Amino acid sequence: MNFTAPAFVLGLPLVVLLHRLLPPRARWVLLLAASLGFYALGSPKALPLLACITLGTYAAALAIGRCKNRVGRKLWLCCAAILCLGCLGVFKYAGLFGTGPSLLLPAGISFYTFQTLGYVIDVYRGRLAPERHLGYYALFVSFFPQLVAGPIERSTDLLPQLRDPARRTDSGGWLYILRGFCKKLLLADTAAVFIDTVYAAPGAAPGAASGPAAILATVLFAGQIYWDFSGYSDIAVGAAALLGVRLSRNFDHPYQAVSLRDFWHRWHISLTRWFTDYLYIPLGGSRCGAVRCALNTLTVFLLSGLWHGASLHFMVWGGVHGLLLLAEKRLFPADSQGRAAPARRLLTLAAVCFAWVFFRAASVSDALTLFSRLPCGWDAASVRTAVLALGLQPGAQLALGALCLRLMPEKPLDVPTPRGVMAFCLLTLAVAAAWFAALHAGTANAFIYFQF
Repeated sequence: MNFTAPAFVLGLPLVVLLHRLLPPRARWVLLLAASLGFYALGSPKALPLLACITLGTYAAALAIGRCKNRVGRKLWLCCAAILCLGCLGVFKYAGLFGTGPSLLLPAGISFYTFQTLGYVIDVYRGRLAPERHLGYYALFVSFFPQLVAGPIERSTDLLPQLRDPARRTDSGGWLYILRGFCKKLLLADTAAVFIDTVYAAPGAAPGAASGPAAILATVLFAGQIYWDFSGYSDIAVGAAALLGVRLSRNFDHPYQAVSLRDFWHRWHISLTRWFTDYLYIPLGGSRCGAVRCALNTLTVFLLSGLWHGASLHFMVWGGVHGLLLLAEKRLFPADSQGRAAPARRLLTLAAVCFAWVFFRAASVSDALTLFSRLPCGWDAASVRTAVLALGLQPGAQLALGALCLRLMPEKPLDVPTPRGVMAFCLLTLAVAAAWFAALHAGTANAFIYFQF
């Protein structure tokens, strides 16, 4: 289910209208039907797998709630973990080591397996009682705004909202949706054309990347992946708000971070929280010795890289972040984090962009090739060529999108300001034009995190 697809753009207002017309007690039926319908439009063959994981974790949580002895509870928890992680392993990693055929990756499997496994763990830990209503639980798993690419919601946050018939809708959700489309259509997709050109064959003659082109493409990719993923999250938050559900915040100005630790408190927050609560802390966290703490950190980041994709370059990206974070803790104690903030922000951004090269490149070899090109082509003509390669029209579109986001408030205002109204109208026209142009040209891109 692509948020930029006509089926979603035209179907969401209909779902919102029906949701407001139906009696509160019957709304879950509409939302479940809409969720499964939207998912089936994009991944019809993956519905049985979604149903299997839903029913399996539902039954495991009920069994944990009935068990009186700890051994039985652990056994059912292990069954749920084997089901979720086993399905994730088979469909996502079967071909990683040449042990099996590469299978079609079901949309959203990395997200809903973690969300359902987190729910079973919460039941095991006694944080909430198992959900007995299969319909509400199925809606918790498949809720369409966040099913395919998160945020990965906690059962303690999302389930009570879905069960509450008196929840209030928020019409300000349209503003979040508009901001999300702006980030995706005007910024992320525009930057992608130049980035793809540079990263497609970084060392191949005659189009080998120059140093300026490599740096420009990497900085733009840092923007692209943020605009793309935070754009998806904004649309998800906005769509959920229109249905009376409050989703968790997944991004908090990550490129303003003054350290890598701060960056991971701001970037993909729901995944960071999941790994912290369900892996890092159970491994011992930072409460053990220095060596054990370092191993725990590296384990989490390597698995985080592997979560993003069944390729070595994703694990290297995660390992680079883990090693840099350990070095940062050693060189910059926590009590010095607030000093020299501008310089620390620049240093953190440079470290993040360095790691992004491994994330974006098709392989570790391509990433190293791109690094080897950095000293090349720093004469005036090459720098001018790199800048002109971006193109006048894409550059103008990037500037327009950035300006509109700057003018528009991040949150809905009770009393709109003239500047906010102007930005809203301008952004609506720009987004609509970009959407129709992408549909007409057949160049609409799926969100980056759909592949994870």
